[in-house]
Amino acid sequence: MNEPTHDLRRCDATVSLAFTVLGKRWNGMILAVLGGGSMSFVELRRGVDGISDAVLSDRLAELTEAKLVVRSVEPGPPVSVGYDLTEAGRHLLPILDQLGEWAASNLAAPVR
Repeated sequence: MNEPTHDLRRCDATVSLAFTVLGKRWNGMILAVLGGGSMSFVELRRGVDGISDAVLSDRLAELTEAKLVVRSVEPGPPVSVGYDLTEAGRHLLPILDQLGEWAASNLAAPVR
């Protein structure tokens, strides 16, 4: 009898965990924008068109907690806060690109 090459329950749990972070609106765009380098909150807000300050703040906190984004504070005056991708966040970018390509090829366009 052949053994499975991976534990399906564990795989499902890890994929579900990934999508609890990646499945939230704006998170993929925030990560993609930060792929261009460190940015301030205002630069991020400009880069992610349509996001509110409150939602951006919440999403940055979630992405920081997930260890995909790092927040740095430079003492002032004026105090400067920047956001950048962690190594894990940078490693995620090609996967997000591949997922986008797969979706474009395999999923119907959303109805507006």
